Amino acid sequence: MSSIVTEQGVLHYESIGRGQPIILLHGWINSWDVWRASMISLAKTGHYRVYALDFWGFGESAKNAKASISSFKMNSYVEMVYQFMSTLGIQQAPVFGHSMGGTVALQMALTHPELVSKIAIVGSPIVGTSLNPFLQLAGYGAIAKLIWRYPVILNSVMRILLAKDSKEVRSMIFRDVQRTSIESFFRSIGDLRDTDLREQLPSLSIPSLGIFGANDNIVSPVNGKMLSAGVDGALIGMMPKSRHFPMIDEPELFLETLNLFLRNGAGTDVTGQLPES
Repeated sequence: MSSIVTEQGVLHYESIGRGQPIILLHGWINSWDVWRASMISLAKTGHYRVYALDFWGFGESAKNAKASISSFKMNSYVEMVYQFMSTLGIQQAPVFGHSMGGTVALQMALTHPELVSKIAIVGSPIVGTSLNPFLQLAGYGAIAKLIWRYPVILNSVMRILLAKDSKEVRSMIFRDVQRTSIESFFRSIGDLRDTDLREQLPSLSIPSLGIFGANDNIVSPVNGKMLSAGVDGALIGMMPKSRHFPMIDEPELFLETLNLFLRNGAGTDVTGQLPES
């Protein structure tokens, strides 16, 4: 277990491998662990040093000590990634993110384009209104506090949302929500709900990939069309048997898509080689 100290508190991360750095960001009520299998596979290629971060308020990163309520918003998480790269001396790297982490990755590329060489988003909202209605409601403080006071409500809703997901996904989410603070729980998703990056996307000029589960009930796969329409040359990989966690639902196809994207240099057209839906 590794960490750095920031003004907002401890930033926990895990790393593996040697070579080109890659930064991985997790989603809402999740942690670095969603990337565990992907990290191992990428590191085994012998080409990459893979870092997976816990956002402030999630996993093992700062909860309440120094972190203020503003620490749990998208811009603050962009700042977190910036601080991480600066502290470790990472001058440039591909940044990949799942769900909320993908939205942060996009904002990171838009805010600090010199630091991001490639970007991949996995089941990530470009427009916050594409989130499942429950996630949108969880961003309101009064509702979030009610849910937090009566865990049976949260557990019941999660069981409904995850009913068709694998046991691995359900166990992971029920574990990670226990390591989430109430402030990060509702402030991060509330800020994500109000996000709309469509007007900014055309300014992205780096290789971009969107991976979406065709059966995702958490973030609408229509965000793949938004990415394709907004970013010139963006590649879209639609995972036909996946829901919100394609790295778990279809790990071989998922890693094949990531590796293909990483191997091809800037400006290389790999559209026809991406897995088809």
